[in-house]
Amino acid sequence: MDYRDFFILLYLVIRLVVEFKFKTMGYPTKIQLIKRAKSEQWYINFPSAVAQAMEFERGEIVEWLIDDHQRLVMIRKDENVRALKKKLQKKPKT
Repeated sequence: MDYRDFFILLYLVIRLVVEFKFKTMGYPTKIQLIKRAKSEQWYINFPSAVAQAMEFERGEIVEWLIDDHQRLVMIRKDENVRALKKKLQKKPKT
């Protein structure tokens, strides 16, 4: 089992727990399409609350996984998560 399989399995387990045991709060987001003469681009903007909760860095690259026709899963690279964990450990405790 490689790391992607592990994260996919972990995601599915967490999703089951969340769906059946907890109420989740959603953030409605509009999907935008920009059509040009020879191409088109689709945009999904994160609500600020989501981006801040995830502590995204500007320019961070993520990977998208299509779960089904209702769910799109974003996966962060391992090095980004490790850097975030180190950053969180250095924060002063209040």
